[in-house]
Amino acid sequence: MRICVFGAGAIGGHVATRLARGGADVSIVARGAQLEAIRERGLTVHAPGGVLHARPRAAADPAELGPQDAVLVTTKQPALPSVAAAIGPLLGPDTTVAFVMNGIPWWYFDHDGGPLDGTRLPTLDPGEAVRRAVGIGRTLGGVVYSACTVVEPGVIHTEHDRNRLLLGEPDGSASPRAEAIAAAIAADGGFQSPVVSDIRTEVWAKLVGNIANGPLCVLGRQGIRDAYREPAVMRAAERMTHEALAIARALGREVAISVEKRMQHSAGIAHKPSILQDLELGRPMEIEAQWAVPLRLARKLGVATPTLDLVIGLAKQAAMAAGLYREPEAA
Repeated sequence: MRICVFGAGAIGGHVATRLARGGADVSIVARGAQLEAIRERGLTVHAPGGVLHARPRAAADPAELGPQDAVLVTTKQPALPSVAAAIGPLLGPDTTVAFVMNGIPWWYFDHDGGPLDGTRLPTLDPGEAVRRAVGIGRTLGGVVYSACTVVEPGVIHTEHDRNRLLLGEPDGSASPRAEAIAAAIAADGGFQSPVVSDIRTEVWAKLVGNIANGPLCVLGRQGIRDAYREPAVMRAAERMTHEALAIARALGREVAISVEKRMQHSAGIAHKPSILQDLELGRPMEIEAQWAVPLRLARKLGVATPTLDLVIGLAKQAAMAAGLYREPEAA
């Protein structure tokens, strides 16, 4: 199976390495120092179970790679316009594109069936560039759990061996194409990759953690465990989690989690959220997908989110002061 991973950050590099070790014909779209390192030395993943190595084909120009059976988009949401502009050469007549990203995805309300079915999210897909370049017919949803960091070009550290990459069709249908991609991802045993019938609930299951952890860690410049050592911060995170669950519920998605257990689990995670890593490295931050769009949906649905409003408001100011976020005009 020919699979291209579009985006060579920590998640993309980790997934590409696992795919290659599982036997897939893997390529990766990368740039800069990461591209040079992959071409020269391949990808190296330091995992608790040992050091993994792979040498996928790598290119900055997708035209060098040609049409694929599947593309996994693992960039951050701010990069989607550039993905839309470049992805064309990777797309054959039957190519599937899985968007494996954090936060609310651009396609969220396509075939949703809920109170906002068909709603477009222009700040997530400016000018509908992705919709025109890829189309909803090719699109799969993806949710990934893998705490990893690029420690130097071509080298990734992953915190643990409990990695999952869930896939699902936007219309909830059973899907041979999703099963085929999931089997390739899971082939080396490093990722569980179930295909789910309700990918939106899975989006929210991860988002309720990101929307609580991310803003607080950005404000404190701390990893999750260190941030939660302050009791007031943990109490704020608990309130933010309840508020996020209320937004999901208003959208018809009931996320079955224990908030108390989620807090206890988070308090043991040393990892810095990717949105804090982006702030520290001066990279555009996924504020729209992870924070701003969920709060706009809350306003539209009449859901009160006082703690989220305050903490995210302050974290957005920190991002804007660093020049890494600007309130979009379409908001």
